[in-house]
Amino acid sequence: MDLLNTLVEKGLRREPPTREEALAVLATSDDELLDVVAAAGKVRRQWFGRRVKLNYLVNLKSGLCPEDCSYCSQRLGSKAEILKYTWLKPDEASQAAAAGVAGGAKRVCLVASGRGPTDRDVERVGRTIEAIKEQNEGVEVCACLGLLSDGQAERLREAGADAYNHNLNTSEATYGGITKTHTYADRVDTVQKAHAAGLSACSGLIAGMGEADEDLVDVVYALRELGSDSVPVNFLIPFEGTPLAKEWNLTPQRCLRILAMVRFVCPDVEVRIAGGREVHLRSMQPLALHIANSIFLGDYLTSEGQAGQADLDMIADAGFEVEGTGTPTLPAHRTDALAAAGGGCGSHTDAQAGGGCGSSVPAEAGAGCGSHSGGGCGPCGGHAPVPEPAEAPAAEAAPGGARTDLVAVRRRGAGTDLAPNA
Repeated sequence: MDLLNTLVEKGLRREPPTREEALAVLATSDDELLDVVAAAGKVRRQWFGRRVKLNYLVNLKSGLCPEDCSYCSQRLGSKAEILKYTWLKPDEASQAAAAGVAGGAKRVCLVASGRGPTDRDVERVGRTIEAIKEQNEGVEVCACLGLLSDGQAERLREAGADAYNHNLNTSEATYGGITKTHTYADRVDTVQKAHAAGLSACSGLIAGMGEADEDLVDVVYALRELGSDSVPVNFLIPFEGTPLAKEWNLTPQRCLRILAMVRFVCPDVEVRIAGGREVHLRSMQPLALHIANSIFLGDYLTSEGQAGQADLDMIADAGFEVEGTGTPTLPAHRTDALAAAGGGCGSHTDAQAGGGCGSSVPAEAGAGCGSHSGGGCGPCGGHAPVPEPAEAPAAEAAPGGARTDLVAVRRRGAGTDLAPNA
């Protein structure tokens, strides 16, 4: 297939596809799917081998967010039954992080609901970062606290943060239909603040909110231009009690095509399968490892993920290996540029020193945590026993062939005595 051969050649040169080529990936048929996965896999192996980076989330503050993001179970006015609690203490957060590190996680993601942190919140998170790093040598820490004010990214960096997560989520053209309490430009500004402070920029998207192919391509190119070093790809979990509760638009095949498009546009950066992979990829998750080089271990912000041991078994069975803390995530040309710029954790490059998302030329230089209720920045909590899933509804095919009966959305800890981050 000429298209895929062209995309592989460009990916090996770190050259982005044209917009038309990116759209063509999303338009491929199911008969062509394995060819698409194989082509994206060649690009993935060129820059990341067979390594899989594990990330682990600690939910510092859950629920009661004043923002109105339509996809989020923690949004203003949400009727979703989720765990709600205020800030965890640094030692509590560090203990929770240790569970993920013990399972092989290389990065711990600290997430807090809300529009953005106060200076006091930044100090609190700084103490938490210090506690985690003191007890877990070599671990990376990513903060995900919402919209940043001037100087806050620098203070997080000084406290030891390696990265900052704030997702763009969708295209600029459609953002106003998803959220009203802040703008797409607000989110871009926070990513730029984090990058300017020397933090690795972690920013991604949510697929399945009713967007068009053009919107998906637009947001991925925007992430490339911003110099995002890690691109979490979330698949919407339609939580009951949110405006998008009925948006079941994704199939496993659609998810794989989206991941492949992201890999072709961002060939040499961390592409992370984030929230919703268990719900939408289901038994095809191992195929996604041939495209993405990073996943979350364990649960998500307000929903349950696959058991951690099942993730580790899946990685091994598919012929991949867990990336160790001593191995740089990004390829040498990006880590060398980072070292020359004197910043970060060894897993990002400065936009002015090494380019954007897979670029070989310099890149031009929202509210809540930047993640949706099923993921975004990452999974949540440990591997404590979970409640049995509710009885699945009768089989039905949603628009686009999505099957809502195959996996029931399970709320993390709802209806149980499961403690936060247990």
